[in-house]
Amino acid sequence: MSQEDIAGEDGFDEEAARASLSEQQRIRREKLAKLQAEGRDPFAVVTWNQSHHSAEIKEKFEELENKDVSVAGRVMSFRDIGKASFIDLQDRDGRIQVYLNADGLGADAYAEVKTWDMGDIIGVEGYVFKTRRGEISVHAKRMVLLTKAIEPLPEKFHGLKDPEQRYRRRYLDLVMNPQVMDTFKKRTRIIRAVREYLDEREYIEVETPILGTIASGAAARPFVTKSNALNLQLYLRIATELYLKRCIVGGMERVYEMGKDFRNEGIDIRHNPEFTMIELYQAYADYNDMMELCENICAHAAQVATGSTTITYQGTELRFAPPWRRLTMMDAVKEYGGIDFASVASDEDARSLAVEKGLADELKKKLKDCTKGDILNAAFEKYAEKELIQPTFIIDYPADISPLTKQKPGDPSMTERFEAFIYGREIANAYSELNDPIVQDDRFRQQAKERELGDDEAYMLDEDFVSSLEVGMPPTGGMGIGIDRLIMFLTDSYSIRDVILYPTMKPVN
Repeated sequence: MSQEDIAGEDGFDEEAARASLSEQQRIRREKLAKLQAEGRDPFAVVTWNQSHHSAEIKEKFEELENKDVSVAGRVMSFRDIGKASFIDLQDRDGRIQVYLNADGLGADAYAEVKTWDMGDIIGVEGYVFKTRRGEISVHAKRMVLLTKAIEPLPEKFHGLKDPEQRYRRRYLDLVMNPQVMDTFKKRTRIIRAVREYLDEREYIEVETPILGTIASGAAARPFVTKSNALNLQLYLRIATELYLKRCIVGGMERVYEMGKDFRNEGIDIRHNPEFTMIELYQAYADYNDMMELCENICAHAAQVATGSTTITYQGTELRFAPPWRRLTMMDAVKEYGGIDFASVASDEDARSLAVEKGLADELKKKLKDCTKGDILNAAFEKYAEKELIQPTFIIDYPADISPLTKQKPGDPSMTERFEAFIYGREIANAYSELNDPIVQDDRFRQQAKERELGDDEAYMLDEDFVSSLEVGMPPTGGMGIGIDRLIMFLTDSYSIRDVILYPTMKPVN
């Protein structure tokens, strides 16, 4: 119940607020008030010397047996067996058992501890030992209430299961579901592994603007904001590509950025409006070099996160070890859709084929405005994408859907571009980067026409980027990898929300 719901004519009604609390909440608040009245306010405690964590005590038991330690964490269970009690204490690494009795603590302190509640955060000083049942524990000699939990934890047996509540109250999700804590620890290891892999190969990590006057570098709808100081419309970035290529122009040669991108798109198990992406660029390289780099980065991350390059995702075994399968987009459509686009002569023939095959739902714009490349891509999304379970590179994309990509030598209708797919999902996108400023300017202007026709995901014209290409950018390979999607696979997470600590949520009314 909100404060507005229980406010009287004179404002906030404290008595009504107390009445709105559950019985457990009232009891806990009364306990806190009593402690504060006695000058023992747990919130006045400012520090605790935490010498060890639960995992370290268990791993180093032979070294620590009968030695004093100081631990801290949350009370997750309390078992009273008469003259003694056991507490399960949870810290960042897991749980450890605390044994306590009146002899060790003193009768008054022992009686006080028995008034504490599940969820309270406590400090324990004592020595390490093993119980008669063989469980490594801490025999308490001193215990201090460090924080009073005035809201009960979710009920023990049912816990916190509802996905909506888990995402909204991630702090409770982390407390109640150990696998969630493990997922986010793995996330950190995976991100660190990707960075280390690139750092060891002399890539320079940089930071580029999140706010800009142009949203470009990807086909996506941006978020729009405003600078009051400049009286200027700004966009949250949808990609870091164009700034990173400027770094290549400047001579950095190998550069990457890992950070947040923002796309004003739908929310589902694979999409969150705010997500983590890594983009990297390497001078004197092409999309073949990027394929090798992609499969090696992903295999390395899998090895670090799981101990193997073969993982199980949602019951399916996936093999991340290089080399990954390579298949052209045309060959993929032919294999999985039975359509040979090599025999489609013109845009008009492609439109007739789109009508025949019912591709309207996959098209990003009106059929009359579509090219052969648009329709090839739509056929790929309908027939082939879902079939790509094992890691696969789909290579050679149509030029008219790849405005930042070099054309294939000998076939100007296609480009040196690939996307990497795992379990039917795109995980990476890469090019042999277009470095001809005249062609790039022409492609931007064609994209501007697409925007005029109503495609609000078409690229915006970035004249300064074209100017940078006029200075000269060497032949360059570039790639973007969706970090959240990679983490989903390596943690066996069904939804992207399971790997983002605080996913975008609609407010509760």
